[in-house]
Amino acid sequence: MTLQAVVIGTSAGGVQALSQVLPRLPADFPAPVLVVVHVPPRQSNSLVDLFAAKCRLPVKEAEDKEPLAPGTIYFAPPDYHLLVEACGTIALSSDEPVNHSRPAIDVLFESAADAFGPDLAGIVMTGANSDGAQGLRAVYAADGQAIVQIPATAEVATMPEAALTACPDARTMALERIVPALEAMIAR
Repeated sequence: MTLQAVVIGTSAGGVQALSQVLPRLPADFPAPVLVVVHVPPRQSNSLVDLFAAKCRLPVKEAEDKEPLAPGTIYFAPPDYHLLVEACGTIALSSDEPVNHSRPAIDVLFESAADAFGPDLAGIVMTGANSDGAQGLRAVYAADGQAIVQIPATAEVATMPEAALTACPDARTMALERIVPALEAMIAR
């Protein structure tokens, strides 16, 4: 496996969870990181500014047809699904919500699993619905790495529990263990 991309999905409690992971990524982290956080549709994406100030990697809002750049953190824009195309570019979609969400975690994870297969790591964190469960199963089915925040450590355990139900072979870990696990995948 050569880690080519990381996808992360979270909802309720997600800003705090991401704050324990994204700033720990080293400045030389080679893979793009794509993040879906459930945010209200008409809200500006303050997450980009918040994390740009905390992270060693560049942080930006994903743009349609943009090629993925190594070592960049991309946030899904409010009210758009974030997808990865097979050629390694970003696609944005205003298709119907999935799991009552747009952006939806499942949409990102499933498209990234198709694009990167075994070279993908998918991470489901805290949240109050089951979005991400089917997507994580797709990552695992494509021989990618499936990671779930330990439900007992999540602010809201519903999302990680649903992910583990759909993908029981996923690795559970505390948030502070995620970056070392990703670095170990790169070192292989």
